Amino acid sequence: MKDASISLASELAGALVGIGAGSIRSILLYGSHMLGANPDRHSAVDFVVIVDEYRAFYAALNEAGELHRPTWLLSFMAGFLPPNAIAFAPDDGRNGIAKCIIVSRFHLERALGPDPPDHFLLGRLVQKVGPVYSVTVEDAEWVEQQLASARHGVLEWMKPYLDGPIDAERLGRRMLEVCYGGEIRPESRQRANRIFESQAGHFREHFGLVLARGAERGVLVESIHHEADRTRALATYELARPASAASRRKWRRHFRKSKARATARWFKHMATFANWLPYVVRKVERHRGERIELTALERRLPLIFLWPRAIKVLLTRPPKELSR
Repeated sequence: MKDASISLASELAGALVGIGAGSIRSILLYGSHMLGANPDRHSAVDFVVIVDEYRAFYAALNEAGELHRPTWLLSFMAGFLPPNAIAFAPDDGRNGIAKCIIVSRFHLERALGPDPPDHFLLGRLVQKVGPVYSVTVEDAEWVEQQLASARHGVLEWMKPYLDGPIDAERLGRRMLEVCYGGEIRPESRQRANRIFESQAGHFREHFGLVLARGAERGVLVESIHHEADRTRALATYELARPASAASRRKWRRHFRKSKARATARWFKHMATFANWLPYVVRKVERHRGERIELTALERRLPLIFLWPRAIKVLLTRPPKELSR
């Protein structure tokens, strides 16, 4: 993570905590600024904001003039396909904007647990994230426990998608392919590879332990290729037995359901995320490397007239990541 990203994230987190009136427990940084995955000056800082109680948090932001949505609406939407996503742009965004995923401790624990409702948070938080703020040491420890537990559970839902020898890096790469396939996204088909390269060290550090524990539990066995070549830097394993048919069905159903929920969540974000249309346009421009000019009708009534363009964007994703 570059110094500029650290400084921007710290400033935005500090401003958010100051406005939050004691309702924020912890803030995590994730996404392109955390990974150094081609953020530019228009890229939002991605936060997961863990709160005590939704209404108190939204009321504090509204009182400070930073929410631009009714408190009752955001509080109500928090229980429908959680989490909510909001824009935090102090001083009208002149010094940066944060895309904030707002989640309670209860909803976070459920999302990272063994039976998550979808993969929206789980797929993001088993990747490299950075603690930006915690109100107490106990809060910081609780968050790390949730993240560690989520990482240790990766093998359970990845078993149906593993074939042949795996090491920590291969597990991380394959996991990103599966998670990116579980959402409809505008980025290039190589985005998962770019994101992997940005955090290969994270996977080597954490997924090696995941694999070792899998071997201890009998889920994995050390690969004969690794037994024959002890000079390999990363231990290599294979599944002790293929995933059962029931497990394959369960997790394929899960990812189909997760994709449906993620798509439905778009409509929710339109209600909770102020100025969502310019944000989406900038994001698509950044990943496609082309200028997008919306028509007057698309700007005025996007829910009706933007669909043909959105479908075209999704069907014509660039084959390669753009370099900057």
